[in-house]
Parts: sequence; structure tokens; C-alpha cells
Amino acid sequence: MIRRKDELDKMRKAGRVVAEILHEIEVHVKPGVTTAFLDKVARDVLDRRGARSNFLGYRGYPATICTSPNDVIVHGIPGSYILQEGDIISVDCGAIVEGYHGDAARTFPVGEVSAESMRLMEVTREALEAGKSQLHPAKHLNEVGRAVERVGKRAGYGVVKQYVGHAIGTAMHEEPQVPNYWPGKPGIKLASGMVFAVEPMFNIGSSDTVQLDDGWTVVTKDGSMSAHFEDTIAVTEHGPEVFTA
Repeated sequence: MIRRKDELDKMRKAGRVVAEILHEIEVHVKPGVTTAFLDKVARDVLDRRGARSNFLGYRGYPATICTSPNDVIVHGIPGSYILQEGDIISVDCGAIVEGYHGDAARTFPVGEVSAESMRLMEVTREALEAGKSQLHPAKHLNEVGRAVERVGKRAGYGVVKQYVGHAIGTAMHEEPQVPNYWPGKPGIKLASGMVFAVEPMFNIGSSDTVQLDDGWTVVTKDGSMSAHFEDTIAVTEHGPEVFTA
């Protein structure tokens, strides 16, 4: 649970690859591009950096990244969907370097988007920052969720509870989980060397979710827009350190 310096260095390397993937994808997010092409962009970065995807093959997942447009909250599978002007798209990706994992997500606008969609993205990013700010030694883990939920509720958004953040290291998903809400108890005491993926997901409407028949894609039950931001973050004596910035 508490990572040694050499382990943290490997996770920093994985985080840098994830950040590069997201940067390259952002360049290509524009009307007319397919989500399958965005998946290829991610594969190319991984190949160039000698890293592996921690998504491809995970419990049978068939792609390198998750691409979740508009009302898709998480786990959208890249394919023939063509990005349209005014869409928003959440991209979740990861990398394995020397056996250690990085994981992050961003929601991007496609061309000109509505003020409502832009606010959703800005508030969800703000919630990630609020959650990150709680990652200090001697604080408790679930203060992250309390801070995230406070931002979402203040904006009037549905805070997704079924899908949460997690510890990360030699596996992408490790215990304990990191809720995006206050679960009624403080959780573990934080210590320097712990690393977590914090990932708020907000819906403009209800927080209710539906999983589609493909067994992966999760959408908002009411069809409202959803945004997702995530970073891999270490607890240090000097404050939180984002590996995927």
C-alpha cells in the first residue's frame, strides 16, 4: 500500500505516458474523427514509449482506451462513432511501465460546445482538484469524496456513486476504493507513499446509471450529459503529487 521510492519512480514513468496519450488524443478530438481512430492514437503512443495498455484485455475489455461521448459516463468502447460538433467526450486511459500502472481521464469538447456542457466539464475538473487537495499525510481517505461531492452538489449535478476511484500500483484497481461522495465514515488514515486514482463523474441530471447490453458502456439513465476527470496522485510529505499531469 505504501510505495517505496523506486516504485514511485516507475509510477511516475507510467503517469507520464498516460499524460502523453491524453495530450495526443486532445489534438485529434475534432468533428469527423472516429473513436476508433482515438484508440489508434493511444496505441501508437504506448508502442512508441515501450509501454502496455492496462485496459486492453482487462476482464475481456476489447480496446486500448475508453471513449465515452455525451450521455456515456464511463467504459464506452471505441468504434465507428463519429465525433460531432457540440459533443463532449470523456477519454479514460492507462499505461503499464516496468510492472507499474498509471490511470487518468479527461473530458474534451468537440468543436464549439454549449455553455451548459462547458460548465459541466469545468465543475468536474474543479471537483478533481478539490479531491486531490485532501491527499495529505494524517488526513483520512474519504475526505476526498466529501470534497468531490460538495463541488458537485453545489453545482446541482448528479454525483455518480456506482463507479469510484481506487488505489493503484502493481494492479490498476487496488483496495481501498475512493468514493466520490461521503460514505459516512472517514476511511483509512493517509500516509506518504500511498497512491490513488481520484475520478469524479458528474451528470447534468440524475446520478442514476444504466449499463448497456455490451456489458461495458454505462450511460446516464435520463440521457443527460456526463463528464469524467481522473488523475493518478501520490500522497507525499510536501502535498499531493500528480503523476498524470
